Amino acid sequence: DMMDKDTVMHLNPSGRFVIGGPQGDAGLTGRKIIVDSYGGWGAHGGGAFSGKDPTKVDRSAAYAARWVAKSVVAAGLAKRCIVQVAYAIGVAKPLSTYVNTYGTGTKSDAEILKIINDNFDLRPFAIIKELKLKRPIYTKTASFGHFGRNDPDFTWETPKKLKM
Repeated sequence: DMMDKDTVMHLNPSGRFVIGGPQGDAGLTGRKIIVDSYGGWGAHGGGAFSGKDPTKVDRSAAYAARWVAKSVVAAGLAKRCIVQVAYAIGVAKPLSTYVNTYGTGTKSDAEILKIINDNFDLRPFAIIKELKLKRPIYTKTASFGHFGRNDPDFTWETPKKLKM
């Protein structure tokens, strides 16, 4: 059984959703979804980056997940790592953070997840502040993607030194 007394359900936590469909989303973002991320390799949840401001977790949390994964690898905790973060609209704290080191971890994935939770605040405002995402940097992301570039404006590409 997946539900118990500690189960929390978020049913439309941001309130009434009135405008949907083409009126609410013109579809102008998301045209470059895979090329903006990792090409065909990385897992992708479906949220676009381009055209969205950093308050949208489609953009900011994707950058943060990259930053966290790079930090895990740079700290020698794994040779390979993917980080997934799930949010509900209107709820600041992630509902779920998941790490998979594909068996390359020097600690268990559960232990690495604890290190991640102890070192990173993955609420949208904290991500924006820590990665300095309110700067005018997004024109550069319009070509050649958002990841894997040696550019000081792409703060998510610089691993954080982890406290263990």
